[in-house]
Amino acid sequence: MSASSPHRPPRYPWAWAWAFAVSQLAVLALWAWAGWRWGLPALLATHLAMVWGTLKPQSRLFGPVLTRLPTDARELWLTIDDGPSDDTLAILDLLDAHGARATFFVVGTRALARPELVREIVQRGHGVGNHSFDHPAARFWMLGPRAMARQIGEAQAALAGILGQPPRWFRAVVGMANPFVAAALKRHGLARVAWCARGFDAVEQDPAIVVTRLEGGIGPGAIVLLHEGAAHGRSVAILAAWLRRMDELGYRGVLPDAR
Repeated sequence: MSASSPHRPPRYPWAWAWAFAVSQLAVLALWAWAGWRWGLPALLATHLAMVWGTLKPQSRLFGPVLTRLPTDARELWLTIDDGPSDDTLAILDLLDAHGARATFFVVGTRALARPELVREIVQRGHGVGNHSFDHPAARFWMLGPRAMARQIGEAQAALAGILGQPPRWFRAVVGMANPFVAAALKRHGLARVAWCARGFDAVEQDPAIVVTRLEGGIGPGAIVLLHEGAAHGRSVAILAAWLRRMDELGYRGVLPDAR
């Protein structure tokens, strides 16, 4: 792996714990010296920092996270979450028609239920990433170390079994990565991926609105967040509209591993 590679698994997954411990000792010292009027705000600030680091998808507080590819070319990394689904084949056809490549961040249980779709993604020249084992959207951000290790490790094993090799990229569920994610990523050689362009297409069904939102976040090397299998049933139409706009703007969809 070259020094310029964007693939960066965590090197020191427990550095945050040492930093937090030191911060709490500093808070205690401040409280003892200046009293609660200074100590209490300092205590709240350090704990709020931990919350911010968990809930902010682009936060690097607990480990490295990729939000943009290092390039000046008109290239985008299209990332498609939550599959495989009934939309997968239609999405693959669209990507082929536009000569675009994408990484599908898939859910382990869904991959095990439809392994042929996961293999088809790779056969069509696209990438597959780890997006947890069963996508616990409401509680992923608060999982403990054992539960977090299971979500990441079991998805990794499922995808390795289907494809013959494990994924290299991971996306946290809803983008929220708590302090226990980094240790599991290091164990499996995974690098975490966030985004810098988001259209909220998992809930917004109007392609024009999604495209306008996405366009506001792009630039050379932008990582674009999209979804498949959304409940509103418009994921394919949204991707079609976005691919047309990419062509108009002169952007290509590329994979970081193939650049």
